[in-house]
Amino acid sequence: MPATPTPFTPTRRTVLKGAAVGAAGVAGLPLLAACTGGSSGGGSSSKSTTLGSSASDPVPKAGVAAMVNGFEKKSGDTVTINTKSHNDFQNAINSYLQGSPDDAFTWFAGYRMRYYAAKGLVAPLDDVWDKLGADNFGKGIQQASTGEDGKKYFVPNYNYPWAFFYRKSLFQSKGYQVPTTWDDFTALCAQMKKDGLIPIAFGDKDGWPAMGTFDYLNMRLNGYQFHIDLMAHKESWNSKQVATVFDTWKSVLQYQDPQALGLTWQEVAQKIATQKAGMFLLGSFVTQQITDPKVKADMDFFEFPTVVEANGQDALEAPIDGFMLSKKGGDNGAANDLLEYFGTPEGQNLYSSKDPNQIETNLKADFSYLDALGKKAQQTIANAKYISQFLDRDALPAFANDVMIPSLQTFLKSGNFDTATVEKQAQQLYAQQ
Repeated sequence: MPATPTPFTPTRRTVLKGAAVGAAGVAGLPLLAACTGGSSGGGSSSKSTTLGSSASDPVPKAGVAAMVNGFEKKSGDTVTINTKSHNDFQNAINSYLQGSPDDAFTWFAGYRMRYYAAKGLVAPLDDVWDKLGADNFGKGIQQASTGEDGKKYFVPNYNYPWAFFYRKSLFQSKGYQVPTTWDDFTALCAQMKKDGLIPIAFGDKDGWPAMGTFDYLNMRLNGYQFHIDLMAHKESWNSKQVATVFDTWKSVLQYQDPQALGLTWQEVAQKIATQKAGMFLLGSFVTQQITDPKVKADMDFFEFPTVVEANGQDALEAPIDGFMLSKKGGDNGAANDLLEYFGTPEGQNLYSSKDPNQIETNLKADFSYLDALGKKAQQTIANAKYISQFLDRDALPAFANDVMIPSLQTFLKSGNFDTATVEKQAQQLYAQQ
């Protein structure tokens, strides 16, 4: 992963933490600049289009530009990129899509995609997917690109998995075995603690990392569909299923780093690097903090273990970034062709040439640039039956950031999670959509 933050790094999470926006939008936030392109009355004969982009950091910005340049050379069409800061783009998205949006725009899979699809503010992309070939993407990627009506609304570009990262040499020297079940996992935690290690490295100073543990426990205990429905508030937070998640989590709090609330993920990564801690649940961007080549080569990961056999390890936390068409853009042939190109191996290879720490979603892309850990991550994503997007993407951002962050931090400190109060807050926020 790059040292320069990209849209999927924790810098994105930190930005999102203060954004009580997303599906509901926020009054008073600046609108994205209204844009005009070749879509007005152009239909399939249009030769120009516009792309609204939140890829404002230098590395992802260069990746998007490379894709656009490749498309322009191949098609002869003209693309105008309108870039806004990552935060401003998200803050304004609701008003943007209801005003004069670009034909195409950068966005996220999951709840945020499905919400705008259900509102009729974006165009379906089934024709684009027919040309791309659904089989060129993993089942989890396909599902995460599909709206509630069964139509495709999203062209995925890249993603990355969340898993337990560890050092192979530590496991080998101690005789530890990679756990696949919850019982094996808790037994390993107990042995690591006995050996003087911090079993579960943890840092939640920024608030968002704990969401990953909740997501996995909920999916492993209650299943992927319950998790997605809970994120959309189709299920109640004041339920036995949610209470079971926190009861299960509470049983391993003793194995998490007691300094967790005062540590950033970057600081915690060093505890893995120096073998002071045994395991660290985080996105694969954790390796960007490992600068010693020998230590980096010693890194490995395992998927979150099975808790309930019926749910197994089918669901993977792997947030997906990609592209969508505004409703207006659906009538622009050049915009449709642009998103088709973005989903091809050629387009995604151009992106990774500028931002080589991404894992392309098209299974026929060139993955030769990936190291052993990256190739394992790519295969893990490709084989996933279900892919979740992380709580702050699968849920209403205002709820994720204003309710869940403080509630989870309270839980980490006291072991108590007030499901009734969280449910009341969810009812109020989701009712405002």
